[in-house]
Amino acid sequence: MSTPKALRQPFSLRLGSAAFLIFWCLIAAFPIFWIGVMSFKVPVDAFAPNPFDVVFGPETRARGKGLSILDIVLGLVVLWFAARVAMRNLSPLVAKYSPFGVVALGWIAASLAFGVGFVIVFFGILPPILGVLNGIAGPLGAPIIGLTTEHYQAVWFENEFWRNFVNSLIVTTGVVTVSLTVGTLAGYGLARSGSNIAFWILIIALIFRALPHSVLVAGYLPVFVNSAEILRPILGEAAPTLYGQPLAVIAVLVSINQPFTIWMLRSFFQSIPVDLDESARVDGCTHFQAFRWVIMPVMWPGVITTGLFSFLLAYNDFLVTSLLLDAQNQTMVPGIVGYFNRETTTTDQVEAVAAAVSITAPLFLLVMVFQRQIVSGLTAGAVKG
Repeated sequence: MSTPKALRQPFSLRLGSAAFLIFWCLIAAFPIFWIGVMSFKVPVDAFAPNPFDVVFGPETRARGKGLSILDIVLGLVVLWFAARVAMRNLSPLVAKYSPFGVVALGWIAASLAFGVGFVIVFFGILPPILGVLNGIAGPLGAPIIGLTTEHYQAVWFENEFWRNFVNSLIVTTGVVTVSLTVGTLAGYGLARSGSNIAFWILIIALIFRALPHSVLVAGYLPVFVNSAEILRPILGEAAPTLYGQPLAVIAVLVSINQPFTIWMLRSFFQSIPVDLDESARVDGCTHFQAFRWVIMPVMWPGVITTGLFSFLLAYNDFLVTSLLLDAQNQTMVPGIVGYFNRETTTTDQVEAVAAAVSITAPLFLLVMVFQRQIVSGLTAGAVKG
């Protein structure tokens, strides 16, 4: 269907809008691209004053580490195929094979399986195959761009950054699970309540959400530090100390995130007609059965969108995790700070850059897998009717 002539934008306006969007995207993407390039170079190339040396890495190539034309072509093919599978095939597979019919569990299992499979194929199977092909490809197998993964190997294995990743996974999973479980029930109840009390509860929740994180941490910190003494009359000598444990961070981040989660999910529930509840009740469902079997299947895009915001809060948090977790249980964002001290070398700095790139990779994977649900959820939350 063509746009009516009266609503068509002038060519100059369309050209200017497109140019502005392209310029903005380049500005926003440049830092990620640049640190990604730096992380695969030896320190001499990573901090070279000439940007072409940073991109092509002459010193890295001189050490026999680089990518050939064949490597680049086959790598892009694998990346394109992985993106295609994630965007087109995961959703039908999840809908068909979700365990116990729970779509959320299906998405979690599918995301983990896809991520592990991609790492195995891209970093485990593809390099040996390319090594053989480069040996017989002649000029096409000669390195043209310097590249080395030694910094990633140092970060993940020598410096045991995988422990920080596991801690981040524990914290984010706990925050998302608790936030969505409580938020869906509270949001549904408030959306279907006609009382003025519900409105004031939401206002108070937003005021609580606006408080600085340091205020909440200061309030919780004495309780966590003295948790063993507080719980000893109940649990005896086995009373745990919550300070330094992921459970403490999950509790604080949930308290910070829950008001926003409830408010957002309430707006999604309000966009669902009440007729669905009434029809389910007429068919014999209880209130909870109507919520579970009728409303929630319609709500999944909104739940996934809200879950993404909860995930980002827990995943990117620095203040709460750095104050409440010790060095053994640090998540990834505070873990990067450990690379910078008075004795920091250029190698340490490149390793910190590699760790930063490692943090961004799961975010790209998450958005790529859930892009349809995110767009659908944002649209549903923006349009009420």
